[in-house]
Amino acid sequence: MEGIPELLKSNHLLSLSVLGLVAVLLFIVSALRDPLSKVPGPWYAKWTELVAKYYWVIGRKPSYIHGLHLKYGPIVRVAPREVYIADLEAVQRVYKIKNEFPKSHWYLDFVPFTQSVFNTQDIALHRRFRKLLSSPLSESGLKTFVPQIDHKVNLTIQRMEEEWKARGATDIYKWWLFMTTDVIGELSFGESFRMLESGKMNQYVVDLQTADIMSSYRVVFPSLFRFTVRFGIPLPMLRKAQGFGDRIRAYATESLQRHRNLVEKEGADARPTVFTKVYKAEGDESISPDEIRNNAQSYIIAGSDTTSSTLDYLVWTLCRNPEIKSRLLKELEVLPDDFTYEDLRHVRYLDHVIDESLRAFTTVPSGLPREVPKGGAELCGYHIPAGYTVSAQSYTVHRDPIAFPNPEKFDPLRWENPTQAMKDAFMPFGGGSRICLGLHLARIELRLGTARFFKKFPNAKISTREGMSDADMLPNLYFLANPRGHRCLIELQ
Repeated sequence: MEGIPELLKSNHLLSLSVLGLVAVLLFIVSALRDPLSKVPGPWYAKWTELVAKYYWVIGRKPSYIHGLHLKYGPIVRVAPREVYIADLEAVQRVYKIKNEFPKSHWYLDFVPFTQSVFNTQDIALHRRFRKLLSSPLSESGLKTFVPQIDHKVNLTIQRMEEEWKARGATDIYKWWLFMTTDVIGELSFGESFRMLESGKMNQYVVDLQTADIMSSYRVVFPSLFRFTVRFGIPLPMLRKAQGFGDRIRAYATESLQRHRNLVEKEGADARPTVFTKVYKAEGDESISPDEIRNNAQSYIIAGSDTTSSTLDYLVWTLCRNPEIKSRLLKELEVLPDDFTYEDLRHVRYLDHVIDESLRAFTTVPSGLPREVPKGGAELCGYHIPAGYTVSAQSYTVHRDPIAFPNPEKFDPLRWENPTQAMKDAFMPFGGGSRICLGLHLARIELRLGTARFFKKFPNAKISTREGMSDADMLPNLYFLANPRGHRCLIELQ
């Protein structure tokens, strides 16, 4: 009987050893059966996506992914079922129009409880939305709205000058954001949000500034977010994200109602908007009031913060590069003070400056997740199974050293004779059939805003008032990018 405890102890140790061996064998078998086991990447990416999510929440994921590409190459595993690609041929294949890789479920987590032209996975629904929404936002469709846009640009320049005279500097971050917000408001709903007139930050602007971080909480904790919304659990940050979503929905609802009131008062054709065709659609082409509201929400966010951020970095960069600014000013000298948008079509260096700003300071730096279609795909020499996620980010492809030699240098002249590699790598508005609807509107605002600013303020320079420094312009890198300091002070003399 005395040997029984020793025997039990020995059997216990043996059992633990067997269990440990089984665990090791299962680990090895799992690794061998993992279809992405040979794709390069950090060891933890095989087991968890928490590291990538951490960088998403702190606004650093694009730079984190870029660092992985520099270390591991053109394809890198970042999660158990997701890879990122930076090879231009693979990027073109994933984001081409035909035989497309559909948007992943990620977009429904990013903007939950709604489906719009931005986030729907349903290809047929997307085509129906795009058919109705794309025509008014085409280059030809926007011609009728150019005078309204130009009016807002001129008012912006006026308000900048007024603030400079009173303050000694003007905050172009604020005024460009107010301008783009008012433009998309007027073009979508027949009446602007009157941000330029008020000149004041309000809850609406605060919501625009925090849109990305609020959306990041929903993406990182999608199931938990839906659970808290359904059962009203007061988790502080997720409840804050819900409140943000509720307010954006309310802005869209209120704006659409204001437009209906205008139509009732002035007649159906009195205030044409980019939604006019949608309102008049009938039969199979029509979309419901809820679908109109959902798309209006997307317009409010996408039409404001993106273009204003590009203008911030463009003006800031030119004020730091006198040679580039001087060359642009020389080109603008030939324009009369009352130049029109049509006059800008032949100002080539202006477009080069804009393209380089869109490349160097892309406002959508993060990955654009796509789902690998049935049958899987061969990308960068690796087989990626169907249903897995593949992403590419402009933050990295815009820094491709083959397409853009010396990619960290701001060089508008590289666009004088763009190579095919440059064209393939340039994706500030996304790519394929899901390319941003507002790209032509953005270019109109960028051309007019840049030209009118430097025509009026040729001696503009960066200000150091109120502690303004380059640190304020370091970007927060969420789905969209914007200056970390939420300001950009410029002296206009």
